[in-house]
Amino acid sequence: MSAITPFRVEIPSADLEDLHDRLDRVRWPDELPGVGWDLGIPLERIRELVTYWREKFDWRAQEAALNRYAQYTTEIDGQNVHFLHVKSASPDALPLILTHGWPGSVLEFLDVIGSLSADFHLVIPSIPGFGFSGPTQSKGWDIQRVARAWAILMERLGYERYGAHGGDWGSGISRALGAVASAHVVGVHLTYLVTPPPGADEPPLSPRDLARLGKIKQLQARQPAYQALHATRPQTISYALTDSPTGLLAWIAEKFTEWADPRSAITFDQILADVSIYWFTATAGSSARLANESPRGKVPCPVPVGVVVLPYDILQSVRALAEQDYNIVHWTEFDRGGHFSGLEVPDLLAADIRDFFHKL
Repeated sequence: MSAITPFRVEIPSADLEDLHDRLDRVRWPDELPGVGWDLGIPLERIRELVTYWREKFDWRAQEAALNRYAQYTTEIDGQNVHFLHVKSASPDALPLILTHGWPGSVLEFLDVIGSLSADFHLVIPSIPGFGFSGPTQSKGWDIQRVARAWAILMERLGYERYGAHGGDWGSGISRALGAVASAHVVGVHLTYLVTPPPGADEPPLSPRDLARLGKIKQLQARQPAYQALHATRPQTISYALTDSPTGLLAWIAEKFTEWADPRSAITFDQILADVSIYWFTATAGSSARLANESPRGKVPCPVPVGVVVLPYDILQSVRALAEQDYNIVHWTEFDRGGHFSGLEVPDLLAADIRDFFHKL
């Protein structure tokens, strides 16, 4: 059995100095007048973020926030896996594995740890190819392989019975975990679930659900530019994202605006802490490979499923369609929040996770 090794985030000062030097020498593109967000994230917004990153952002404070929690690394299937492990004061608490997505990281869950650790032993891993797990070392790291790694991780930690939660890639990985470890996973809680139309067998839908379905169809017909590049040319885009911190910032910060509730108070510090993790670990390219490795299509999950729908997420799930593929035992419609629920509505998210697993 591979060892589990304690880990602390300690970015070398030379890496910080290199980042600052690159930010000082940024080469700005032009911008057409009056285009706003029509052609991508505006120059003014990125200038503001870069100035804050260079002059006000405190990476060491972000390190300290992460290092308040016990962190470890272990090798699974030839790959380094980094994870936070926060044990509940209650020895009989249910273990719960929380999986982030893209362009997220383990930072997405820091604001729910305090609440959830009252009821759960928390395991919060960095997906292989992301953050402190480092770049993947071989081909084939799709969501199924990540799920198998999670099953090994939970077994290695001594957990026989546990729950799973995820959004974005974490949603697919959590459902896959429910399939590969169905004897151990008591339920899967999701904040993002694509419900594509089933063709001729489409059930009768309400006007609201028809509108949601139309949005899903439009998204599938017009694959977002970032998704197309990640799925087809992750190596090509990796050069720009690994060499230019400003380019990486623009690539990620755009999503923190477009996919979030406009009322959400995602701070510059939260955005830049997330971007900094991708920068310091040089995982922009390897994280993009997950889209290339993972096949499209439905991810079976035989265990009970709970779903949260967020009004400003990329899409909103249709319950009648979800119930055709999954054993939906819990469904919640939030009145606020977007794609980054752990950052935007941590209070609502923690309460809903608790409600779902208490049902089980």
